[in-house]
Amino acid sequence: MTTKPQILIIDARFYEPIADELVAGAHAVLEAVGAEVDRVSVPGVLEIPAALAMALSGGKRHGGYVLLGCVIRGETTHYDIVAEQSARAVMDLAVAHGLAVGNGILTVENDEQAWARARRSGKDKGGGAARAALEMIAVRNRLKSGGGDD
Repeated sequence: MTTKPQILIIDARFYEPIADELVAGAHAVLEAVGAEVDRVSVPGVLEIPAALAMALSGGKRHGGYVLLGCVIRGETTHYDIVAEQSARAVMDLAVAHGLAVGNGILTVENDEQAWARARRSGKDKGGGAARAALEMIAVRNRLKSGGGDD
């Protein structure tokens, strides 16, 4: 008997309607496989790595993590800092701790691009992030059991 995947969704609320659509896409995928889902929301994308680190130091361990948010380019270089630093911090945590992460943090030029990627009827990046987390759980399980590609 296989156990239900334990997934933590961390979503950034800075662009709330986009975040809601990303979360809905992720939930649809996770519900379809019977995953047990916890969720925590943070103010913005830069706070996602800190919340992930807090989750790792907390009592409950999750099998996978779905990270959702959006960064839209503005008139300043803040976009570059948020996009690069959040991605680097997430990658550092994922590699250091062997995490199964589905990264659904959108980095886009404008609102139109964000919605095209977030909408479940479009690219459904929230659902894609959930599928990636589930696939990485399977990879980790296969590698732990000594299986791998020959």
